[in-house]
Amino acid sequence: MSLSHGPVGLRPIRRRDAHEWFAVRARNRSWTAPWDGTRPPDNDGEEITFAQMVRTQTADARAGRSLPWVITWTEPGRRPQLAGQMTISGIVWGSARWGMAGYWVDSFLAGRGIAPTALALAGDHMFTTMGLHRLEVAIRPENVASLRVVEKLGFRYEGERPAFMHVDHAWRDHLLFALHAEEVGPEGLIGRLA
Repeated sequence: MSLSHGPVGLRPIRRRDAHEWFAVRARNRSWTAPWDGTRPPDNDGEEITFAQMVRTQTADARAGRSLPWVITWTEPGRRPQLAGQMTISGIVWGSARWGMAGYWVDSFLAGRGIAPTALALAGDHMFTTMGLHRLEVAIRPENVASLRVVEKLGFRYEGERPAFMHVDHAWRDHLLFALHAEEVGPEGLIGRLA
């Protein structure tokens, strides 16, 4: 499933994205490192390749467990460029019907509304097309840019989760934000960007 609004797009991640994905990640290492999930020290598994990551994410998407996308940005008259990644992970069905969003955006494109637009596109798809009920975003308290994203889209603050996730080589506290489908009006999350 591919989605777009203005110059921002979401499309499935593909194996042929490897070169561009690694180039964007390399030039953004210091920008994303404080927010990137890391492996706990007692995890003795091997690092996975890009192709393995794509296969796993594709299988999870087919099974309804996640929605993995690359975020694209299109300058007028140019081809779309890889601008980041958006994933709705941990999708739970049954009586819960929720998922959690995670994302990152290229620092060279920051400040253009890419992250809020990508999250709005993903949330609207999750609520309307998939029929899920709850969308969560967990953010480190120091991540001012991501806090602005959820504020802009009207996510509700629900509290702190101590040592919630292994990030930047330690168990880090996160703030939890959420929205329920019935909290989003007919204009959708995209309508909140105007």
